[in-house]
Amino acid sequence: MSLFTFQTSVHLKLRLLNNHDKSPLNKFPTRLSISNSQKPECQFPQYLPANQSVAAVVFGQTSQNSRLYPLTKRRSEGAVPIAGSYRLIDAVISNCINSNITKIYALTQFNSTSLNSHLLRAYSGGLLSNHEFLEVIAAYQSPEDDNWFQGTADAMRRCLWALEEHPAVEFLVLPGHHLYKMDYQKLIEAHRTNKADLTVAVLDRMRDYITGFGSFNVDFRNRAIGFVEEPELMPVFQVNGLKLDNGLYEKFPSMGIYVINRHVMIKLLKESFPKANDLKNEVIPGAISLGLKVHAYQFDGYWEDMRNIKAYYEANLESTKKTNMKYNFYDKDFPVYTLPRRLPPSLVTDAVITASVIGDGCIINRCSISSSVIGPRTRVGDGAVIQDSVILGSDIYQVITTIPIGVGDGSFIKKAIIDKNAKIGKNVKIINRDNVVEANNETDGYIISSGIVVIMRGAVIQDERIL
Repeated sequence: MSLFTFQTSVHLKLRLLNNHDKSPLNKFPTRLSISNSQKPECQFPQYLPANQSVAAVVFGQTSQNSRLYPLTKRRSEGAVPIAGSYRLIDAVISNCINSNITKIYALTQFNSTSLNSHLLRAYSGGLLSNHEFLEVIAAYQSPEDDNWFQGTADAMRRCLWALEEHPAVEFLVLPGHHLYKMDYQKLIEAHRTNKADLTVAVLDRMRDYITGFGSFNVDFRNRAIGFVEEPELMPVFQVNGLKLDNGLYEKFPSMGIYVINRHVMIKLLKESFPKANDLKNEVIPGAISLGLKVHAYQFDGYWEDMRNIKAYYEANLESTKKTNMKYNFYDKDFPVYTLPRRLPPSLVTDAVITASVIGDGCIINRCSISSSVIGPRTRVGDGAVIQDSVILGSDIYQVITTIPIGVGDGSFIKKAIIDKNAKIGKNVKIINRDNVVEANNETDGYIISSGIVVIMRGAVIQDERIL
C-alpha cells in the first residue's frame, strides 16, 4: 500500500526570533512591505480565489496543558504521530492544500522543536512558487514584550507584523491537532455569501463530550448570538434587549475554526480587545457582544479533536479498517501529505499480520500482529504478539544491545500505546493485568489512561515484566 507524500509547490520559511531577526535561516526575501496601524488599510478586490485572498493561521500548541500527555511530554500536540506515517498537523495542512489555500502561517510555542522540524522538512521541497508558502513563526521575546505567547489571541496580535506581509482579505484560523477533512473553499464561500464579519465552524449535531471550544447559540438566520464556554451549560442570553429561550435558538459545539475578515481581526485584536489572550473565550464572544455579524457554518463530517488518550487511541485503530473508515488516509481525491522519509521497505519474515497498518522500514520477524498500527523502523522479535495496539516506532536503527529499541522476543502487548524509541524486553506482558483505569507510573516508564497502557518515549521495560 502506498502512502501519499507532499509534492506540491509550497515553500516554508522559519522565523525563530522576531521581526528584527537577521538569522541566516531567514534566507527568503520579504516580498511585501510590513504594514502597521499608522498606514491606511489596503483595499482588495472582493471574492478573489482563496489561494490569492485567504491566509491560513494554524496553531501549534500555545498552552502548557495538553490532553495527550505523556505523548506530549517532549513534543507538541500537532507533532504527535498517527496512523503509522503521519503527524496530526498533516491532516490540517493537507486540508489547506486540498482546498487550494497555500499561504499558511504556523504559530508554535510549547515543545515546538519536532513540530518545526517536521514542517520544515515535509513542506519545503519541489520547485517553489513565489506566491505559495508555509511559514513557521515560533514564539519569541522582544524588547517590546518579554513574555511568551499567552494564548491564541495574544499570539496573533504579536504576529500581526508577519501576517500583514500578505495582503489577505480573510484569515482562516485553525487548530493544528484535529483529525478531519474539510473543504475550506465551502467555508470561505459561505462566509462571503453571508457577508459576515466572522464565521465560526460548528458541528451539526451535539456530541456526547465537551469539545473544549465551547458552544454557540445559533438563531434561525444561522447567526451566532451567544457563546457558552462549556456545552452542558445553557444560560439565557440577552441580545439587543430581547431575552432568548431554548425555543428561539439551537446550540452547536464549536470546532475552534474561524474565518475573520482582515480589517475585523486587526480591529478586534488592537482596539476592541487589546489585552485579550484567548480567541475562544474572549475575542470571539466579544465580537458577538459588539454586534458584529457572526455566522455559523455547520460541518457534518467526521471530526476528532484528540480530547484524550482514548480518543487518540481509537482514531489510530480506525485507520486499520478496510471499509467504513471514519477518516480515510488513502483518499486519492483528498490526500494526506506528510514527510517523505525515504526509508527502505519493511522486512517481514513469516509473520501473521491482520487488519493492521505497517509503516516503512520495519523489521518484523516471526510474530503475530492484529488490529494494530506499527510505526516506522519498528523491530518486532520472534514469537511476539501485538493486539489492538499502537506502536509509534523508532527514530533510528539501533545496533543490537541488551534490550534494543522495539518489541522483544516472546512479548505480548494488548491495548497499549508504545511511544517512540521505547525498549520492550523479552517475554514482557503489557496487558493491564489488574484492569486499572487510571494510574501514573512515570517513574517506571508508563501510565494508564482509560484502561490503555501508555509506554513513555524512550522507556525501558525489562525482560519478564508484567504490566
